[in-house]
Amino acid sequence: MRIDKFLKVSRLIKRREIAKELCEAGSVSINGKKAKPMSEVNAGDELEIKLGHRVLTVKVNETREFASKEQAGAMFSLLNDISH
Repeated sequence: MRIDKFLKVSRLIKRREIAKELCEAGSVSINGKKAKPMSEVNAGDELEIKLGHRVLTVKVNETREFASKEQAGAMFSLLNDISH
């Protein structure tokens, strides 16, 4: 699954366009490597997302095309949430 779509479906980012912009700005990495909007994400991958003064680190549990609010929360595990 594309990283920009995963971020939206999992509700880590509200809109896919914002997820795409974050990737293009170098604010998202997959397993320590900068992610492009079309980068593939799989179960077991570790994502780091920089949102202003906040850095979220999550582990991908599963990918799915669509998800309810409850299902979205199960798509990832929060490993770290650092505010600067």
